[in-house]
Amino acid sequence: MLKSVHSTELQLNIKRPFLIGGLTPLTTIDFPDHLSTVIFCQGCSWRCAYCHNSHLIPRNIKTEINWQDVQFFLKKRQGFLDGVVFSGGEPLLQRRLPEMIDDLRQMGFDVAMHTTGSVPARFRTVLPKLSWVGFDIKGPFSHYEKITGVAKSEIQALQSLELLLESGVNYEVRTTVDPLILTETDILELAAELSNLGVKHYVLQQCRPIESNVTVHFNTVDLKPDSEIATQLNDLFETFSIRTY
Repeated sequence: MLKSVHSTELQLNIKRPFLIGGLTPLTTIDFPDHLSTVIFCQGCSWRCAYCHNSHLIPRNIKTEINWQDVQFFLKKRQGFLDGVVFSGGEPLLQRRLPEMIDDLRQMGFDVAMHTTGSVPARFRTVLPKLSWVGFDIKGPFSHYEKITGVAKSEIQALQSLELLLESGVNYEVRTTVDPLILTETDILELAAELSNLGVKHYVLQQCRPIESNVTVHFNTVDLKPDSEIATQLNDLFETFSIRTY
């Protein structure tokens, strides 16, 4: 019995690791108006077919970068970098995320996050600590299970989106358009949903094919800035743009 209690106490005192799958030292495009570093968090609970960071999906693997490495790197760049971005994977899966954000803010960095909103309770906790959020909406909420492979994932996304819109934190809502999954009708349906929810800033992102055999399908949705779909969406949002590669 004593051995069992002692074992439990030890387990409670051991902090879960903060899993970092990669780091981009310098970027000007991931956090508006900020010269930033991007920390890629390891682990995602969704399985989107077009994911370009699929190597970051597994959660139970050993990573080579630890938080002390990141702190050492960033301390040498205080006064040069403006901000740090948590991306992924899905940062909200990291239980120590609020603690890590506090560390960075104490170092003088603004903090941003790219997220799907898959953990609304943790999103609520970290939102007041963030300067900007890039929020990924996968498609019409009725399509979420087909896209993510996870039942009821649309409930998590919608809850987090509502938290974001109520928070007053600067944001961008964006959708990656894989024409094998989303049609122009789907995009128009989604845009109407988002506009009705109060989204003001929206971006459509062109999907990069991850297999050569799907490239023939990539002209099925016209994502040119002067396209008809762009004209229709311009009227729904305060700011709207199309991001191509």
